[in-house]
Amino acid sequence: MTQSLNDVTRRLGGIAYGGDYNPEQWPKEVWHEDVRLMHEAGVNLVTVGVFSWSRIQPRPDVYDWSLHDEVMDLLHHNGIAVDLATPTAAPPPWFTRKHPDARPITASGTRLAHGSRQVFCPSSPAYAEAADALVGELATRYADHPALAMWHVHNEWGNHNALCYCDNSADAFRAWLQDRYKSLDVLNDSWGTDFWSQRYGDWEEIDPPRETTAFRNPGQELDYLRFSSDALLRRHLAETAVLRRISPGIPITTNVMGTLEKKVDGHAFAAECDLVSVDHYLPAADPHGHVDLALNADLARGMAAGRPWLLMEHSTSAVNWQPVNVAKQPGETRRNTLTHLARGADGLMFFQWRQSRAGAEKWHSAMLPHAGTEGRIWKDVSALGAELAHLSEVTGTRVHGDVAVLFDWHSWWALELQARPSDQFRYLDAVRDWYEALWSMNITCDVLSPSADLTPYRAVIVPNLYLLSDDDTDNITRYVQHGGHLAVGCFSGVVDDCDRVRLGGHPGALRDLLGLVVDEFLPLRSSDRARLEDGTDARQWVERIEPRGCTTIRRFADTADGGPARGGPAVTRHSFGRGTAWYAGGRLSPQSLQDLVREVCEQAHVTPVVVAPLGLEAVRRAGHRRSYLFLINHTQETVGVAVAGVGLAGAEVVDGQAVVPPGGVVVVREDLPAASV
Repeated sequence: MTQSLNDVTRRLGGIAYGGDYNPEQWPKEVWHEDVRLMHEAGVNLVTVGVFSWSRIQPRPDVYDWSLHDEVMDLLHHNGIAVDLATPTAAPPPWFTRKHPDARPITASGTRLAHGSRQVFCPSSPAYAEAADALVGELATRYADHPALAMWHVHNEWGNHNALCYCDNSADAFRAWLQDRYKSLDVLNDSWGTDFWSQRYGDWEEIDPPRETTAFRNPGQELDYLRFSSDALLRRHLAETAVLRRISPGIPITTNVMGTLEKKVDGHAFAAECDLVSVDHYLPAADPHGHVDLALNADLARGMAAGRPWLLMEHSTSAVNWQPVNVAKQPGETRRNTLTHLARGADGLMFFQWRQSRAGAEKWHSAMLPHAGTEGRIWKDVSALGAELAHLSEVTGTRVHGDVAVLFDWHSWWALELQARPSDQFRYLDAVRDWYEALWSMNITCDVLSPSADLTPYRAVIVPNLYLLSDDDTDNITRYVQHGGHLAVGCFSGVVDDCDRVRLGGHPGALRDLLGLVVDEFLPLRSSDRARLEDGTDARQWVERIEPRGCTTIRRFADTADGGPARGGPAVTRHSFGRGTAWYAGGRLSPQSLQDLVREVCEQAHVTPVVVAPLGLEAVRRAGHRRSYLFLINHTQETVGVAVAGVGLAGAEVVDGQAVVPPGGVVVVREDLPAASV
């Protein structure tokens, strides 16, 4: 990568702040009011053109740049930079009418109609031709425009159309399989096609895993998820190539969706961007949504390899697409936004600038709401913009975690295919369990791919890697051999990257590393619990473990309420090489899991950012001879924290103590000796 977010923030003179700007929804007289209010709110960057294909290209052979020209010039003359989007996420009506076979088909054979966004098959040749032509014209028109600060490719790849089962997709899938497996013998072995007489004798016999009579082949389903993500990635690379050819030197990004999007491999997309951008929206039904926010921020930073990243979208208040769209409480928008900043974001953007009057997202909150400048949201947005201007010195600094949490879309896909031991055991539940244990102790972690370099970390957490490739197994094993501390969650390492069970005893790839064999997986009914001897419990899942060199740290109670693994190991520890590996043989309760994580961290000499009451979140950003401590209070009580430094936001530091009000955020520039930074 030759460009980065640092290039953008240097141009802006500080933190990027703004949102999606859709002037095509409004008459021209509103545009001048927009730029005036953008200045008032402290906006310095807006995303333009995300859904403007039908405006730019109203007919197949007609391009109309009048709106874009005027808006780009207006923004530039008012000192507002542009993140210019390729509007390929929403083909216009003429395209789907002219190319009806480009519309996606569901697994049950339904051809989807025009009328929403992302109504295209990722493998459609007609779509590829039209999209690439559009991107070429857009780049040629605006490559040298002074407002252009960065390119935004597409929008939320695969959010609505990741899986298409049409004939174009079938042809592309066969080509993908031939490239991956080279021969049918290898494919048949990888998919286990001798089960249920599925053995293939010709590539043309292979179709996408469409709806059928019973369970579909899991190897085929897993590969179709991989193929589908790769098909979207090919489109991303195609658009990126056009932009790089015509507009070299301008940073390129796309907004990946973290844990909000299961069907697209975020690690793969992030690796193909100059700077990493993410969208994040709070799950309204989750009372611990702030923990989900922190997890996704740490995942964004992990995808960015520790570099500053951009929050491309979040909301000022309610969204429009959840069953109950709960509005944010006073102070929550500030708290959410500054949490992203604390965890490494140097750009903080909203969807969208002006709340829509019509259309499917008119009830999605915005920076400028329906009520205009009289309501709370506008006052919050303007105050936040002013505060971010005062915090601009944090740009370029980084968050350094001593712990790595491993997160893998391929394992997520495989774990949640059909015919698993329990459909209640969900990947994100496992990740969030372990992450929240770290979060509750203010231990900073980086959320990484299993293939990442693990050597910088004092401890590595594997919440669940049901699927584990040989290469990733070797990576994890070397880490422990060379002195690392590893903790592994249940039902990990049991299948290879083709979803074939690793024989010789579970947990397969990790059996020797953990010094144990799992004799049997024992999923629990939703109402059941298995009590441990220390009074804590496990739910959903336990395992019958036979130690093969490991030490039992905690046991299930040797009574009836100990569950199906009664009396057996619940938590183990094993010395391996110069390191140590722990294993949790069940989905442990929060307290039990926190006890385990604390033990791992203590032995790995990992310390919290600060020691504070539960609910006071602490994160540190550091750079050359400067360090910034963010204190975020999620409780209803005032919390005092001992600090050494100067308060930049939220409160002053008095007598070595920062006072964080309920629901508040305090930022402290710390006094650090040069040698410690």
